Amino acid sequence: MDALDAIFTRRSVRHFTLQQVPLEDLEALVRAAMQAPSARNRQPRHYVILTERALLEEITTFHAFSQMLHEASAAIVICGDERIQPRAAYWVQDCSAAMQNLLLAAHARGLGAVWLGVHPNPDREDPLHHMLHLPPEVHPLGIAAIGYPAETPPPADRFDPARIHWNGWQEDK
Repeated sequence: MDALDAIFTRRSVRHFTLQQVPLEDLEALVRAAMQAPSARNRQPRHYVILTERALLEEITTFHAFSQMLHEASAAIVICGDERIQPRAAYWVQDCSAAMQNLLLAAHARGLGAVWLGVHPNPDREDPLHHMLHLPPEVHPLGIAAIGYPAETPPPADRFDPARIHWNGWQEDK
């Protein structure tokens, strides 16, 4: 699958089969995430790969929008390290770019995935921080639930020419 095909056909998958994702595939997704650009190339990201069922289930007790983790065979938590990038605005962008790479890589490998937002919600961040024993300077941005898709949502065409502005902002008259 080429890059544009992956971009145009990737969809959030929220239902998974019981088939386990091989560890080498999870590592390949993290390798793809690590290829994302980052501000000043600081690479302030860390990745916590979750494969233990008890951990996946625990997240569903405090993250209201994580119920697909009951079916997912794995999850990857992408975290920003303020010791490496002290400006939150930049580690958030860096982790977001990594998450997008990870989601596209999952789709290209025939896996399903969905991004579960964590930051900036303390009711999600704090329990996840505690559960994963993260250092105080490491902040969870989001969780990618991963598995073999039990559904294939159709591609969505989100192109909107009204959102394109050439050479400056121009309002419709």
